[in-house]
Amino acid sequence: MAVLLQFAGSSCHAQTSLDEAQVKKFLIATTAAKNLYVDTISDEKMIEDAIKGVLKELDPHSAYTPAKDVQALTEPLQGNFEGIGVQFNMVEDTLVVIQPVSGGPSEKVGIIAGDRIVTVNDTAIAGVKMSKENIMKRLRGAKGTKVRLGVKRQDVKGVNEFVVVRDKIPVYTIDAKYMVDATTGYVKIGSFGATTHKEFIEAVSMLREKGMKDLIIDLQGNGGGYLQTAVAITNELLGANELIVYTEGRIQPRMNYVSQGHGVFREGKLTVLIDSYSASASEILAGAVQDNDRGLIVGRRSFGKGLVQRQIDLPDKSMIRLTIAHYYSPSGRCIQKPYKKGDLKSYDMDIVERLKSGELTNADSIHLPDSLKFTTLKKKRTVYGGGGIMPDVYVELDTTQFTKLYREMSAKSCIINTSLKYIDKNRKRLQKSYSDFESYMASFEVPQDMIDMLLEKTKEAKIEYSDSDLTETMPLVKTQLKALIARDIWDMSEYYHIVNSLNSIYLKGVATIKEKEL
Repeated sequence: MAVLLQFAGSSCHAQTSLDEAQVKKFLIATTAAKNLYVDTISDEKMIEDAIKGVLKELDPHSAYTPAKDVQALTEPLQGNFEGIGVQFNMVEDTLVVIQPVSGGPSEKVGIIAGDRIVTVNDTAIAGVKMSKENIMKRLRGAKGTKVRLGVKRQDVKGVNEFVVVRDKIPVYTIDAKYMVDATTGYVKIGSFGATTHKEFIEAVSMLREKGMKDLIIDLQGNGGGYLQTAVAITNELLGANELIVYTEGRIQPRMNYVSQGHGVFREGKLTVLIDSYSASASEILAGAVQDNDRGLIVGRRSFGKGLVQRQIDLPDKSMIRLTIAHYYSPSGRCIQKPYKKGDLKSYDMDIVERLKSGELTNADSIHLPDSLKFTTLKKKRTVYGGGGIMPDVYVELDTTQFTKLYREMSAKSCIINTSLKYIDKNRKRLQKSYSDFESYMASFEVPQDMIDMLLEKTKEAKIEYSDSDLTETMPLVKTQLKALIARDIWDMSEYYHIVNSLNSIYLKGVATIKEKEL
């Protein structure tokens, strides 16, 4: 008798039979290992290893996730988690609140920016070298549960106790939204989660109120997320009955995703920014915008992740993500880059190979065969397949932009720790001096005492440099420090408003949306 496996709740209702002889073969092997092997074998580990072994020989994105890791994997896309609601950083082994979540449980009991949380339920978390992950586990918990926090505050003696009732805390997936100039809006999407579509509509509405006519969507570094979210956001950009993406697999029939024509940004110039780490859902949006001639894509060839995964939940709350189909852009390009089954190492090294080949640093080195040519649907422009989305306007990677000294300062946390220490000491003064971001943007200059603090941390990190290294590096460092202070006083939009001045793809995107029309 064959063994039947049927997956419920899916658009795929096929039943697949496993040959009885092969099932017996597996059972004999695992039973023998369990009963005869020289050392004790865990049933759980043996089965997990078997599942991993099967998936390893498939594609690079089919994977098994143990039960203990499922929540951490899915939480960033779900739109919320349960906890106390603070943004924080560790300053010299102490948790310092950057800002409480507006309307969240910590703000409700009076916790403010600059507070130091030193104990959780009478357990010390400051000065004991506790990992950030361990601290987060203590702060998070089920909605409605209580946690006692011991808090130190500047200018207030002793440790004050706050009892916080945990609640659902929103996770935002749009990292930044601001006006580039009087008519151009900018939205940076960090991932495509459960709330991203709603966040996007709110961002566009806010920018329109400020005079936005044209829009830059930044997908740099966006590794993807939910297919349906990418489709919903792309629907806001296209006219009626325009193909957004289609999927097709061996068992999965072709499924077309088509725009409805009632989107919030169907007119006005549109530019989408991508890089080598823009993947999956990001490539769906970029491919649809390009193939439908809705806007221009600026940057470098995207990652090339065009495989559709389906989540299969297992009885012990672990799960499998199994590839069931491919994504195709409206012109028929398969977004997935080539891969060899079972060869994950080569797949992971693809970005390095792009750098070695010159693709990232020299656009003239890119020569694509005619077999990879496709045509856009309206204006019949040539676009290219072969894996990933090739931009309309290519921006070469400048490997000399960030100096060796800057990279070492960043890698050893000298820059971030300097900003955290400075803002901790000067928060009230800065908030009093700069009533709004515009005045800060226009007039704040990184002071000498902050530079001295940075150089002291650089010395502590044993980073060697020359006077010429420092002269070349300081403009980059000052921009980064200014952006980090803005982030802590305001939010991520202000951070990106400043730090984007160092981003060549962003700068080219701004120039493109002003100069070029399709």
